[in-house]
Amino acid sequence: MAHYTGKTRDGSPWTPTFVEKIDDEKCLGCGRCYKACSRNVLGFHEVDEEDSARMFMYVDNPGNCIGCAACGVTCPKKAFSFKPLEL
Repeated sequence: MAHYTGKTRDGSPWTPTFVEKIDDEKCLGCGRCYKACSRNVLGFHEVDEEDSARMFMYVDNPGNCIGCAACGVTCPKKAFSFKPLEL
């Protein structure tokens, strides 16, 4: 199975991995990923459970993702799943 592959500035091959989903059970709602993403890919939901507000992130605009994986790098709980683009 072939994947979309580009080249880095020095000519090395690079396969971007696009955000596929965020695990709600692992997500803390800290917002680090939201701040790291400059492409407006992520959004957040606020859930009111037992009088304590809890936030969690979700993939709001998957078409805006460029495959940099910055969101996953900043996530302290590794809640992100990524997948390369198949040709």
